[in-house]
Amino acid sequence: MQKYGLIGYPLSHSFSKAYFNQKFEIEKIDAEYVNFEIPNIKEFKNVIKENPDLCGLNVTLPYKTQIIPLLDDIDEDARLIGAVNVIKFSKGFFGKTKLKGYNSDIIGFKKSIEPLLNDTHRKALILGTGGASKAVFQGLKQMGVGATFVSRKPQDFCITYNEITPKTMEKYTVIINTTPVGMFPNINECPDIPYDLVTPNHLLYDLLYNPDETLFMKKGKEQGAVVKNGLEMLLVQAFAAWEIWQK
Repeated sequence: MQKYGLIGYPLSHSFSKAYFNQKFEIEKIDAEYVNFEIPNIKEFKNVIKENPDLCGLNVTLPYKTQIIPLLDDIDEDARLIGAVNVIKFSKGFFGKTKLKGYNSDIIGFKKSIEPLLNDTHRKALILGTGGASKAVFQGLKQMGVGATFVSRKPQDFCITYNEITPKTMEKYTVIINTTPVGMFPNINECPDIPYDLVTPNHLLYDLLYNPDETLFMKKGKEQGAVVKNGLEMLLVQAFAAWEIWQK
């Protein structure tokens, strides 16, 4: 039996285990998917040692960046993004297991948002600076959309929420939430942007998918903006992870 899994901490919110085990059952694939909830990245080596039948892993918070030094290789997208969320296991010389990192977030994001982009969507604000935000930045760049990060605290190559002006809102017609703000159970929260300056020309995309319509999306819709959640991105990146493991 093949074994796949997920490393991260905590993992109670993750959909991957149920999704993949259901896929294996429906498609009659002789495999299982296991959660490896590790409170420290140092425990990754024990996961590998104790599970010699592993064929692939997904990586989630907070280890998408921390995992990179522990891998043998990473592909170009993962290198440019600086984050890995898929690891493929293969046998190298003398039977040694080789670990290569990939990023399927960028694949899911691009396929999900691309049909919504039009000629007015040339610049984007990316709310948040975590691992997912970097995949979003690289994906937008590949689609010809320039992007600026927005952070709560001042840092290099970012603006803060207080620096979002009417001119900024007019110029940046794509706004993407990569933060956990508004995720269940905190459904009455949303990123602090000037929603009164959102227009029908805007596209508000939320990487969150629980609830289906976040307050960020609701406020955008009230202003006539096109809105979308991250469920399709989640599903497409899972499809992509499976393809990476099988190639």
